[in-house]
Amino acid sequence: MQNVQNNIQFLLKQNSIIPVVTINDMDEIEPIIYSLLDKNIKCIEVTLRTSIAFEAIKLIRESYGEEICLGAGTVVNVQQIDKLKKIGVDFIVCPGLSSELVKSLLNCKIPFLTGVSTPSDIILGVGMGLRFFKFFPANLFGGISALKTYQLVFPEVSFCPTGGINHDSFNEYLELENVLSVGGSWMVKN
Repeated sequence: MQNVQNNIQFLLKQNSIIPVVTINDMDEIEPIIYSLLDKNIKCIEVTLRTSIAFEAIKLIRESYGEEICLGAGTVVNVQQIDKLKKIGVDFIVCPGLSSELVKSLLNCKIPFLTGVSTPSDIILGVGMGLRFFKFFPANLFGGISALKTYQLVFPEVSFCPTGGINHDSFNEYLELENVLSVGGSWMVKN
């Protein structure tokens, strides 16, 4: 299934670290982007947790779209997916999954991850034809131990864990066979 989730696998393999950033002020954008590029990180997931999130994503697309892979996170409804498609993001990340979200994500042709945390979530997603998931929040749902167990139970599934991952733990996650990349905010904090 080459086109699973609009080819998110390619994007995850190209970006082992995906910074998850919440923009509270438009003046934060330039320093964040240059800080990431200076660290040779060429990917960013901007969360939709603030009133300026869409404006920030649009500015990043227009100003830095050639330099950085731009995603949007905390996507929880179809209306957000429609807005992000118009802006032209490179990928979309949802904290959970529903059949309505998955249908819209597949139709929009943008690579995507939906969030899971339990075996029931994974079974539901696999039943919808998905193979790649955001494991969220990793720190609250067993972290590395859970992912090792999921490798045995769901060997066809791969993850991008986020939530509680930091500078001291991200490499241990990346060593797991079923982890393609990790997400977090440690690389943008001072």
